[in-house]
This record gives sequence, structure tokens and C-alpha cells, in this order.
Amino acid sequence: MKLLHKDIEKDNAGQVTLMPEEAEDMWHTYNLLQVGDSLRASTIRKVQTESQTGSVGSSRVRTTLTLCVETIDFDSQACQLRVKGTNLEENQYVKMGAYHTIELELNRKFTLAKKSWDSVVLDRIEQACDATQKADVAAVVMQEGLANLVLVTPAMTLLRAKVEVTIPRKRRGSCTQHEKALERFYEAVMQAILRHINFDVVKCILVASPGFVKDQFITYLFREAVRHDNKILLENRPKFMLVHSSSGHKYSLKEILSDPTVTNRLSDTKAAGEVKALEDFYKMLQHEPDRAFYGLAHVEKAAEALAIDTLLISDKLFRHQDVPTRSRYVRLVDNVRDNGGNVRIFSSLHVSGEQLTQLSGVAAILRFPIADLSEPEDDSSSDDD
Repeated sequence: MKLLHKDIEKDNAGQVTLMPEEAEDMWHTYNLLQVGDSLRASTIRKVQTESQTGSVGSSRVRTTLTLCVETIDFDSQACQLRVKGTNLEENQYVKMGAYHTIELELNRKFTLAKKSWDSVVLDRIEQACDATQKADVAAVVMQEGLANLVLVTPAMTLLRAKVEVTIPRKRRGSCTQHEKALERFYEAVMQAILRHINFDVVKCILVASPGFVKDQFITYLFREAVRHDNKILLENRPKFMLVHSSSGHKYSLKEILSDPTVTNRLSDTKAAGEVKALEDFYKMLQHEPDRAFYGLAHVEKAAEALAIDTLLISDKLFRHQDVPTRSRYVRLVDNVRDNGGNVRIFSSLHVSGEQLTQLSGVAAILRFPIADLSEPEDDSSSDDD
């Protein structure tokens, strides 16, 4: 993401102009947008024209509109973002107050204005525009006949390819069919890696499987790389890391990312940091339950006692449509930071973020124990997209 202009007043009202440069930037933008914001961007409008002879034709024109945001739709797999709202400024093609939909595009700037820019939103812009945040990881989670190729970016986990090949069982006296099918499977996985992994950005490719599937695949991959003199694979061989997983399904990714050898290798990536923070929380909950709280009401009480060492919170909560509820989460984050605590904002599109959502999206590791809070959790901690 590129920050082109920023104009925010002392009362926190103002606007920023940004340019999304890659698919993940659409996820950041989705987290910046709120109902009631003003969005100015270029869009296509279908215009009907009538000729002097009375015949009606239509053409598509590109125009710039400013909308008051009403609905926001994000497609996480395609990383496409559509915003619908009413037109706020006079335009030759669109009447004032008329509805229109803008689909935000890569490498096309947009201007977002808010009545109040809070600390969480400003942090999101800083994170999105920081090139060092792009320390990406790729993972191939596989078992015989099934492989999922996933990109683990700082903000989301994206399934980029799923390879499925039927592998016949070994027959007594003949393994030919079995071995041919395995070759086809490994070839398809190799092609998926070459097509979807940008080796200039990705620091580490995790290859995980139960049993010896991963080992056999890596042997095949580099044998083929040598045979075809594939310099990209040969030069990036040190980036491949073999890990055990219980299956070839995508849900095994959480198990892989919490493997200590993997965590050490990925220690400088946000994804590994989130997984470790969640692991630490569960360990604390098991061994010292008075130092591990979850649910908004309980975590707020811990914050009031200045007891929070690490706050774990899902970005999903900051998309809450109710402004007072959203402000409550922002206040909690500011309070913890002001008192020297660490704040980890989890992406709801990461496996660790999905797990945190099951704990109502907010949890905390405390500096010192607080006796169990018996008051029931209030309803306002329920999250809403």
C-alpha cells in the first residue's frame, strides 16, 4: 500500500489518499472502511445515450465519484472489494443521492474521509504501508493424493491451489499404476509451487505431511529441478523446510505454525508471533488460570487493574457496525498500550485469528493474578462483521 496524502486535524477528522499495490492491500482497506465514511474513487458507469434519430445506445464511461459508504463486501479468496453507497458530490453521470457501487482496483488511488480516525485505524495504515511487513511464508500441506498450497501473509491465510489426484493402491506384484499416479501428483504440486510462489518475497516454504510423503516429494522436486536446470528452485532450495503434519488438509496449518522449530525459523514474521501469543495464552489458562482472561467484560476489568501484559484481539471486532461498541474496543487497546502492555491484533483470516474468535475475539495474559471474576460476560462482546 502506498500513502499518497494524509490530512488529519487535531479533532481526528480528515482524509487519507492511498493506492493499493497488491491483493492483500484490499484486506487492509476493508478494515479501514466503515459505514458512514466518505470514499472518493474512480469507477465505471454505464451511461445511456439517445441519438437525434431516437435510437438509444449505452456506453461505459470512467468517472470519479464520492460515496457515503453504506455496504462493504469483501471476497477474501479473490481479494476484491466492493463498496456501495449514495453519491455525495454533483456528477454529470450520477445524480446527487443516487446509489452506485465502486469496486476498488489495484494501482488506482482512492481517498477515504472519516469524522474520526482512531488509533487502531491509523496503526492499520502504518502497517499496510510498511514494506518490512511483507515477510511472507508459503506452506504446502500434503498427504498422498491431496495437497493444499497456502500463502501466509502478515494479514491473511490464502489458499492459492488445491491439488487432488486419485492414487490407486499398490497391487501385489505390481506398483506401476501407484507410482505413475504419484508422479502425476508430485508434478502437479511442483507446477502449483512455480505458479503461485513469488520466491523474491517468500522467505520460507513449509512442506508438511504425515509419514514420508513430504520427503518423497522434495526428492522428486529437486531431481526434476536438476533434470530441467530450473534455477529458481535450485537457488531457493534453502528456503524449503520439512515439517510433520497430521493430514494434508488446510486446518493442519495451525499445528505446523506452532511447531517450535518452525516458530524459531519464522520468528520475524507476524503470523508466527500470533500463533505463539495464542499458545502462551492457552498454557497460562491451563497452568495459571488467574492470569488468563477472555471475553470483553473480564478483559476490561483486568485493564482497569493495569494487569494486562499482552492483549490478544481480533481485527473483526473493529469492523463492528455499532460505533459505541467499536469505540469500546479501541479504548481497550489504547488503555493497554498507554500502560505498557503489548497489543496483538489478530487477522480473522489467519488460522490463529479464527481460533481467537471462538474466545469472543478478545483475550489477555496478565502480569499478575486476579481472582476469578464471577460476573457473567455481557452481551456487548458479541462481534458483528
